[in-house]
Amino acid sequence: MMNIETAKIEALRTLLAEPRNIVIVSHTNPDGDAIGSSLAMAEVMRAHGHKVTTVVPNRFPYYLEWIPRSKDIVIYRFDKEHRTEKALGEADIIICADMSALSRLEDLSAAIAANTHAKRVLVDHHLNPEEGFDVMFSSPESSSTAFLVYTLLVALYGKESITDVVATQLYVGMMTDTGNFAFSNLTPELFRAAADLSATGIDIPTIYNNVYNSYTEGRARLFGYTISRKMKTLLKGTVAYMSLTEEEMRRFWFQQGDSEGFVNYPLTVKKMRMSAMFSEQQGFIRVSLRSRGEVDVNEFARRYFNGGGHRNAAGGKSFVSMDETIQHYIASVEEYHAEGLV
Repeated sequence: MMNIETAKIEALRTLLAEPRNIVIVSHTNPDGDAIGSSLAMAEVMRAHGHKVTTVVPNRFPYYLEWIPRSKDIVIYRFDKEHRTEKALGEADIIICADMSALSRLEDLSAAIAANTHAKRVLVDHHLNPEEGFDVMFSSPESSSTAFLVYTLLVALYGKESITDVVATQLYVGMMTDTGNFAFSNLTPELFRAAADLSATGIDIPTIYNNVYNSYTEGRARLFGYTISRKMKTLLKGTVAYMSLTEEEMRRFWFQQGDSEGFVNYPLTVKKMRMSAMFSEQQGFIRVSLRSRGEVDVNEFARRYFNGGGHRNAAGGKSFVSMDETIQHYIASVEEYHAEGLV
């Protein structure tokens, strides 16, 4: 089992000792780990008498909409009934899941700041968490926030709290953030946790198919276009980058999450060490970075794109044009290479 400070577990246990109003929030462009972690915590805490509202800043990918209880999630950007403000106003505890800083919430962060009395809890596995939380579970060595949440729930409520519904939610988080158990930080404890989830009777092949084999035709064609037409390489084919404008995405009937995972594909080339994906959003360019081995894209993102993440998976933003962003990336890669870092 992952090692978590007993004092922190007991501090959270004290906060949850009587029924509370809890809001669980996760980052912009929520992925499988964010959704699975948030829903699993909400499910178990509701079962123990708490009133829980889960909120995300914007829509999550359509291929995650099958996850049990996902329809309970409030999407702040489309919250015309102001359920978010009401829940935050009444909240005794605000849990930030799968995010290291409130800035990852964009406009939602202001709504959270308005509540000055709620206790703040962080549950996350990213590097460099910001301060200001009453209880902080920060575990960068964990392969996913879902694995951290599993460990917390077992410590608080025992393995009997992990129902098949909770196990499905957690398995989605563990699976998606490890590339179906293929990336780094794959510890024996993680596989023992996955075995415990499997023992509840969850249908692992169906979970896999629901996430990875449920895309639209538009997404398939967008992927082919991106790899064929937009992938460029640097440094004798060891570094790659791709870009998609809003117009290109519209051409392929883009839906939220359709470009998820594209950035990983250049790393299937044997000699590739680093990959970047630039996707145009309203007002900025989203930067996704991936690497393998000792190439540290967390440091690269922090230095050149005001971002961060993990050693081999990070991201950031650019507020100049796509052409300027790409030129900045090329110059940055050359500088990083000159320092022997890629």
